[in-house]
Amino acid sequence: MALSLQPLFLAITFLLMASLIGSSEAVRISTYWGQDATEGSLKELCTEGTVRYVKAPVQYVNIAFLRNIGGGRTPELSLRHCNSTTCPLLSSEIELCQSLGIQVLISLAGAPNLSSTAEAYEVASYIWDNFLGGSSSSRPLGEAVLNGVDYHIHSGKPDYLDDLARALSGYNTPENKQVYLAAGPECLLPDRWLDASIRTGLFDYVWVEFFDNPTCQYTPDNLIALFQSWNEWASYPGVNALFLGIPVSPEVAPDGGYIPYEVLVSVVLPFVETYVNFGGIMLWPYRHHHPHPHYSEKFRVQSYAAI
Repeated sequence: MALSLQPLFLAITFLLMASLIGSSEAVRISTYWGQDATEGSLKELCTEGTVRYVKAPVQYVNIAFLRNIGGGRTPELSLRHCNSTTCPLLSSEIELCQSLGIQVLISLAGAPNLSSTAEAYEVASYIWDNFLGGSSSSRPLGEAVLNGVDYHIHSGKPDYLDDLARALSGYNTPENKQVYLAAGPECLLPDRWLDASIRTGLFDYVWVEFFDNPTCQYTPDNLIALFQSWNEWASYPGVNALFLGIPVSPEVAPDGGYIPYEVLVSVVLPFVETYVNFGGIMLWPYRHHHPHPHYSEKFRVQSYAAI
């Protein structure tokens, strides 16, 4: 039977929150959901921890993924939890998450192929009507109104993605923020696909993936590359709230970047929290291989001992 990363993921969130006891507020946590059939339901992700912490430990959930961006294609929802490109039954779970104060975003992925500014605005209109505050007779996730859009784009053409961000942010007014924007670039600067978009300054959250890239990630007994990269990102144009994107196990990031929990809590968090635009942690929970069971047990024991 395949092992799920959900217990490990939850244990890490407990650890991160416990590490900040005595601080004015707990660390904010973002994650992705939708690409692992064993990861549990969206409801479970959002409600775990509500008894102990009053509100769920996760503050941002990116539903992954919406593909086929541009090239005259209709964007298509692709979730491992659904048998088709529509999942209207998720609407009630999304609304439950939002009732707990959790922002739920739709995450764009795949290989975008936008051909013009005009097409970028057409795609933005589709996303607005089908996932956000607009109206459509064929909303893939039902009537739930998502909080925004995440760019998880690591292939395809970067052209006009900045225009797509401008078009999406155009639905906001000074009185009403209806579309939050997030980006998940790789840690190497400048990001090949998202640099122009991030530089617009329109993105509320930038959760950088500090893994699978040896030049800007943690390696055992060496924090220099990670800290230098974090420092560069913290002062980069357009980065408003910067999140530390880390894998929940070594298996999730086969090319490295996993940070042992002792190092994360005692060394890394105290460093990144000193930056004024520190936003929180992005946990990358996908299961590519079986996680070591002892990691889950260590996190669980350490977390509850600290509370």
